[in-house]
Amino acid sequence: MESEARIEFLYWEDCPSHPQAWKLLQEAMVELGLEMPVEQIEVVTDQDAERLAFPGSPTIRVNGADIDPDGAAQMGAAALTCRIYRLPDGRFSPVPSKEMIRRALAKAAST
Repeated sequence: MESEARIEFLYWEDCPSHPQAWKLLQEAMVELGLEMPVEQIEVVTDQDAERLAFPGSPTIRVNGADIDPDGAAQMGAAALTCRIYRLPDGRFSPVPSKEMIRRALAKAAST
């Protein structure tokens, strides 16, 4: 039986890449046929960033796990900052690849 994943989308409003990441997340969910709520969490203060262990904007977590845990660890201390993702081809991007998002969603949906 398919369980419902808990999806969190954390962002900092001043980071210009979060709308693109939100769009990628929505597209990946449609492609996988997943209809479930996504908790959008705006990180407003440094205290919020610290409390949420926020590695930067945008951050997507599925069942509490960052979709790019290695990248999150490399970001250093929690802060109001934009995040960098390393794509499968080695390039850097301000948003995760759709495939990265799909993998995390598919894995969580199948457990």
